[in-house]
Amino acid sequence: SCCSFCCEPDWASLTLGVFVCQACSLLHRSIPHISRVKSVQDTWDASELVAAMGNSAAKAKYEQKVPAFYYRPTHTDCKLLREQWIRAKYERNEFEFIEKQEPYSAGYREGFLWKRGRDNGQFLSRKFVLSEREGALKYFNKQDARDPKAVMKIETLNATFQPAKIGNPCGLQITYLKDNSTRNIFVYHSDAKEMVDWFNAIRAARFHYLQVAFPGASDEELVPKLTRNFMKEGFMEKTGPKHTEGFKKRWFTMDDRRLMYFKDPLDAYARGEVFIGSKENSYTVLSGLPPSTQGYHWNHGITIVTPDRKFLFACETEAEQRDWIAAFQRVINRPMRPQEYAVEAHFKHKP
Repeated sequence: SCCSFCCEPDWASLTLGVFVCQACSLLHRSIPHISRVKSVQDTWDASELVAAMGNSAAKAKYEQKVPAFYYRPTHTDCKLLREQWIRAKYERNEFEFIEKQEPYSAGYREGFLWKRGRDNGQFLSRKFVLSEREGALKYFNKQDARDPKAVMKIETLNATFQPAKIGNPCGLQITYLKDNSTRNIFVYHSDAKEMVDWFNAIRAARFHYLQVAFPGASDEELVPKLTRNFMKEGFMEKTGPKHTEGFKKRWFTMDDRRLMYFKDPLDAYARGEVFIGSKENSYTVLSGLPPSTQGYHWNHGITIVTPDRKFLFACETEAEQRDWIAAFQRVINRPMRPQEYAVEAHFKHKP
């Protein structure tokens, strides 16, 4: 099918000569000057026969120079990413002419993004500078400021689109590590292309950093490491290490092996982080809570057993409990990589 996220291609673009699924047909309608779509179930007359292209030929033409780092959306990605992929391909011809990829492939990018204030929650215009040479993404609180407010190393940088959470169709959550703890910043831009260009510029910087860090690795090995979506997010209740204090409602984010909890989904800093290791290292997840547990309001408990202690959580619904257990189980079933042992050791020595 025409897009990397088409599932049932039962529509066709008369002008481009490709078959697309219903979700993509709606996106193609946003570029009527480029693509005119029609259902294959409809009656066609001779003048409407699809341009003699076909999906394979179209892919060879419109995707001939897609950079390895460029994010190819799937059907689960937000509308913004899917629409910009279609526009980049068919409207802007970005993957036929390398010079059109300059905004995200140059190794340097600067511009203004609306950033959510840490304390007041207001979005304010801030200058951002991404420099591969300096190995960092920086932002400045004042336009003429010499010193950045934050320096985010490309080594630990991640970006993920979060339109619903941020309340903006172009909302991007950027995370990085500072003193081995996760920091969040939330940004958006009114122009969708601008935001997707920033996202792919971050991916490009990460790709070139990893090529140097892992010189023998193939593109196929590096691309999955460029950015990642969170495995699961949502509210749960938790109690403290002694299990004697009451349960408090917190927002949880599962980012690979880091389970973080926040008072509010848009907090800059996690209140705490839990490392989830593998079953070979004595990590297990159980449905329910120990019989003596008190103080929880939600009835669907989860116990995570680590080599040091048990973590107790409660979910509001059985479906949420099932989803969280599945996410924890996926991570626990995966053997730990050598660098993850160093992360685990840090978590154990946290005060």
